[in-house]
Amino acid sequence: MAGAKQKLLIVEDDQGLQRQLVWTFDEYEVLSAGNQAAALSLVKSAEPPVITLDLGLPPDPDGASEGLATLERIKQVSPHAKVIVVTGNGEREHALKAVDLGAYDFYQKPIDADTIRLIVGRAFNLYNLEAENRRLQQLDRQSPLRGLVTASPAMLQVCSMVERVAPTRVSVMLLGESGTGKELIARALHELSPRADKRFVAINCAAIPENLLESELFGHEKGAFTGAHRQVVGKIELADQGTFFLDEVGDMPLPLQAKLLRFLQERKFERIGGRAEISVDVRIVCATHQKPEELIKAGRFREDLFYRLSELVVNIPSLRQRKGDSIVLAHHFLNVSSQQNARNVRGFSNDALAAIESYAWPGNVRELENRVKRAVIMAEGPQITAADLDLPAEARIAPSTLKEARERAEREAVQIALAQVDGNVTQAAKLLDVSRPTLYDLLRHYNIRV
Repeated sequence: MAGAKQKLLIVEDDQGLQRQLVWTFDEYEVLSAGNQAAALSLVKSAEPPVITLDLGLPPDPDGASEGLATLERIKQVSPHAKVIVVTGNGEREHALKAVDLGAYDFYQKPIDADTIRLIVGRAFNLYNLEAENRRLQQLDRQSPLRGLVTASPAMLQVCSMVERVAPTRVSVMLLGESGTGKELIARALHELSPRADKRFVAINCAAIPENLLESELFGHEKGAFTGAHRQVVGKIELADQGTFFLDEVGDMPLPLQAKLLRFLQERKFERIGGRAEISVDVRIVCATHQKPEELIKAGRFREDLFYRLSELVVNIPSLRQRKGDSIVLAHHFLNVSSQQNARNVRGFSNDALAAIESYAWPGNVRELENRVKRAVIMAEGPQITAADLDLPAEARIAPSTLKEARERAEREAVQIALAQVDGNVTQAAKLLDVSRPTLYDLLRHYNIRV
């Protein structure tokens, strides 16, 4: 939960020293134990990220055997926890043995509050970074597409569709707002296809002037027009045996649409100023942020070309439709940018997390990435704030009643389960651990259509 204190476990049999350490760490939720059994019980139930462990525990308070045994048991139960061993003067050998057994660091008595607070703070920072890396690696394993970070059922469904379509020869139309990752999906279609060892060639129809676009696509012969001093091979020809990606195809001028349609029908074309027909074997993937049906209705896009290009249509959800992904992606971009710019920025403040969740992200993933990159560079403290992101701080709005919160969670759970199994009620019921009649009752209650 945002704003909750991190848990720190203090294992110390001296009651006076135990109280002193509790007072020292008032910024954490401090748990305490005086022996191995109590310590292990708290490690299992509370899962504290950081533990301070006195090696002199009963029944061997003057030695280190019980403390070292406790350390070994803790690392077995919670291998990622950071354990800081506390020893008496002249016990450096025991401290080094503890580090060899997996302790994060050691500290010698007498206790200096500032020093041990610094060591504990560093341990929490390292634990949090490692936990974030583990989470992102897990997401990477869940997502079948290289470079795509998501936990959204809607986006995972897109990934599943791409995996099934990639090995085929069908032309694919990617529809989605600007910044949703259409080129990333196009590259995935190429990399998961039998053409992966050939070229992936991309062209943005909106970024090239109309009078140059035809030459970019199909190439030209020397002397074909003023300034054509040499033969130029077009992008489609360069992509032979590979994949050709037409981004923002909705901006292609109508005369050029006719020539593209002819190429798609015959798989042959002529360079500008040329007479020889050139045959190519290329897989076409195209994308647009516009709505094709509106372009066709307005007479700006040929209907026959649309059907040639869209043998299969993939709708890519916007970031605001990908529940939870804005936070996941923000952490991912923070880690990447912090490493690239050698900045020690470790996370987001509560107001930043609330702002990220509530913001509509009209520029989608591209806007989020740019804002986080800028914030990493401009942040003055160890955490990024809403002001660093140039976003308004938003308070989290709690549901008005417990019943409303329960129903909202129940509705979302049903929708997510159905999305994961493509609407199969039997499989969704198994995921939710309910009977089919119960799930049908929930569908009727929340007016959810499969």
